[in-house]
Amino acid sequence: MNLELFIAKKLSFGSARSFTRAIIKMAIAGIAVSIAVMIISSFMIKGFRNEVTQKIFGFWGNVHITDIYVSNSNEPIPIVEDENIKKEIENIAYIEYQSPRKVLGKDTGTYKNDRTLGGVKAVQSYASINGIIKTKEYLEGVILKGISTDFDWDAMRGFLKKGDIINFKEGEGAKEIMISEITANRLNLDVGKKLIVHFIRKSKQVKKAFKVVGIYSTGLEEYDKKIVLVDIKKVQEVYGWEDNMIAGYEVVTEHYEDMDVISEHIYDDIIPNNLLSQTIKEKFPGIFEWLEMQKLNEWVILGLMVVVCIINMITALLILILERTKMIGVLKSLGQKNWNIRKIFLYQGGIILLYGLFWGNLIGVGLSLLQKYTGFIKLDEESYYLSEAPIDFSLPSLLIINMGTLLLVVLCLVLPTYIITKIQAIRVLRFD
Repeated sequence: MNLELFIAKKLSFGSARSFTRAIIKMAIAGIAVSIAVMIISSFMIKGFRNEVTQKIFGFWGNVHITDIYVSNSNEPIPIVEDENIKKEIENIAYIEYQSPRKVLGKDTGTYKNDRTLGGVKAVQSYASINGIIKTKEYLEGVILKGISTDFDWDAMRGFLKKGDIINFKEGEGAKEIMISEITANRLNLDVGKKLIVHFIRKSKQVKKAFKVVGIYSTGLEEYDKKIVLVDIKKVQEVYGWEDNMIAGYEVVTEHYEDMDVISEHIYDDIIPNNLLSQTIKEKFPGIFEWLEMQKLNEWVILGLMVVVCIINMITALLILILERTKMIGVLKSLGQKNWNIRKIFLYQGGIILLYGLFWGNLIGVGLSLLQKYTGFIKLDEESYYLSEAPIDFSLPSLLIINMGTLLLVVLCLVLPTYIITKIQAIRVLRFD
């Protein structure tokens, strides 16, 4: 029988002292609140990063392939669409590569064999052009993104608010357009209405008529204000390009974590020297730097909550030790060693910590589930790109939070029990 554990259980659950029970309950509550905050913060920040990232990738793809030269004007330099290149990129299932070996986030100068999580999901052709939408009452400057039958609609269907997607036609391009909810509200447009888009080509005005077939909202206001979707053939007509001429390819990867490796592989091994492969992070670094800052926020929150747990447990354990000085004196007089007595309070601290972890996980996971399925925490979509706080459950994150907190707090609890070695039995008991 483990005598120290037996005494610790009796002290934790069998004590009739209201003060001791209050301290134990307060310690459990403090741990539970800290763990719940860590779990909710981790799930929410991870969900936020993933949701915003997927919105961007759903709209632009993960990797862009364009001509290596940059035009002096806003007009893209066209490239000839090559089905062989598209098929070779689409056939990427995974890539084996050498990645730097890191310890505590720092390169060790050595490398390890690694492979991507997946490959390429889709390769889609695109071309874009600036234009002005004109209705009877309003004017609005937009960017027309021309897409084709190879466009990956999986993400865009989730953004669709009204209507349907573009119905591509053989031969002549579809005279259909998809606009954002913001543009529709500003121009007083709805599904089924017609509009005129004006272009300037070689100092001449070119007009194209379109019918609104779909209204979408990604929540990314800076894109929703500017981008409309049309058949790529209409963009080719305005530029005067041949049917096989495009601005570039958008590559959609199965896992966004792989896009850097896949982009490098495409550039080095697949595309010719006149083409350039860039990740969406390289083209729009600002928003991704902002998203990376969320990782720092997560670590700051987790660090602060762990510190709160440690301070809370150290304070509670010191109070419990000082409350039991007479018992410590009796045990010492009966021949118990300092370490054996310290183990009693370490066990008691561990019991309190486990109860705090249990209730913290119950509250944290419970509130996360409630948010995921009800969305009761709302956000300003213009500021945060999302209408409600997203939740992304992660078992590894949950295990790291629990195991990391348990290990760090237990290690820190060894220090306050050192005070037991300073308690002398003769001084404690002689007053009784």
